[in-house]
Amino acid sequence: MYRVKELADLAGVSARTLRHYDSIGLLKPACISAAGYRLYGEREVDLLQQILFYRERGMDLKEIREILYTENFDILGALEEHLRELEARKAHTESLIDLVRRSITAMKGEEVMTDAEKFQAFKEQVTDQYEQMYGAEAREKYGDSQVDAAMQKVLNMTPEAYERFENLGKEIRQRLAEAVTAGVSPESPEAERIVMLHKEWLGMTWKTYTREAHRAMADLYAMDERFTAYYDREVPGCAGFLEQAIRRRIS
Repeated sequence: MYRVKELADLAGVSARTLRHYDSIGLLKPACISAAGYRLYGEREVDLLQQILFYRERGMDLKEIREILYTENFDILGALEEHLRELEARKAHTESLIDLVRRSITAMKGEEVMTDAEKFQAFKEQVTDQYEQMYGAEAREKYGDSQVDAAMQKVLNMTPEAYERFENLGKEIRQRLAEAVTAGVSPESPEAERIVMLHKEWLGMTWKTYTREAHRAMADLYAMDERFTAYYDREVPGCAGFLEQAIRRRIS
């Protein structure tokens, strides 16, 4: 068993951090000694490791607590997920390093880079993140060929098309945040504008756009917490607003 300072030193965090985790219910000690010391066992050590992994991935403490204390939380499965995330991050970093290195040599006149090559690493990150987060569900729902075609469409984008794709995504999120903050109705002209921008954005990656598939996306925004978190990360309610707006405008 570890006391607070011992576990703090072991993990490289402060004793104050462990006391805070205890106070918010994120990491409770296994027991309190007769002398009043917090004592942590093997389970708490494993949970603290998970907390630090999730913190490294940018999650806030509330999100981490919800994950750790779900009924079916599996530490081994979580470690495997962390490994996939870190390997993907490593691959992307290596790709960026290669891109920077090649850009330097190109500026020195030692090699020639096409405009498409200058943006390839960024486009690969988009497809890798999608595959990691939604790939399994998308392939089961739409089939491998449909998903592969969509990813290839991103990779084949010209620099101008990719810039438009990125800017569309940002504009949609910004307009959603402004609409929800202002209390705009999902039936308003602004909501219609957002849905049309969303339709254009989807069409840039889908092999074929259909209204049925667009409505199916609305279901995901309502039911899948990953999609909800993507749109609600700055202003809560954006995913729900988009879902309602799609249902009213795409029929």
